[in-house]
Amino acid sequence: MVVLSKIYTKTGDKGETALGNGVRVAKHSARVTAYGTVDETNATVGLARQHSSGDLDAALQRISNDLFDLGADLCSPDMDKDAEATYPPLRMIAGQVARLESEIDAMNTRLTPLRSFILPGGSALAAHLHLCRTVSRRAERLVVELAASEAVNPEAVKYLNRLSDWFFVAGRIANNDGRDDVLWVPGLTR
Repeated sequence: MVVLSKIYTKTGDKGETALGNGVRVAKHSARVTAYGTVDETNATVGLARQHSSGDLDAALQRISNDLFDLGADLCSPDMDKDAEATYPPLRMIAGQVARLESEIDAMNTRLTPLRSFILPGGSALAAHLHLCRTVSRRAERLVVELAASEAVNPEAVKYLNRLSDWFFVAGRIANNDGRDDVLWVPGLTR
């Protein structure tokens, strides 16, 4: 259980922060940048939820919780010590990726195939979901970059990859099942 009785600690005043294992690192480290961008993704989900309702809102709430799980996973770098830990760190699992895939497939059955790229926009919810998509893509790039030099749970990378696809398809659902998508017209303003 997390208990936050005091919000500021002053321990980061010199540009360092603690990872989940207690090791202090620079706030600009690749790991902190990666999980910080996951947190930013979660903030965009909160904005999208201001425009959502029903099943889509419930799915966004699940995703928001998953993103906290993902941040917890990324801030705990000792992958090889998980089995021996008294309190093993929270890790993303294949079931979370599979749930996204299942939801993408279910939403996609409602949509006609695209014959053009689409522009972010249409409804307010769709525009916010496209923001979620682009920020989650940035988070994915940063996590992949981190994985090139440090241990990262492969399910974390898979989750982010599916998540941006989820946001794309959900954006189309938010645009009247794609009927109100704003289509890209190549060279329109030439």
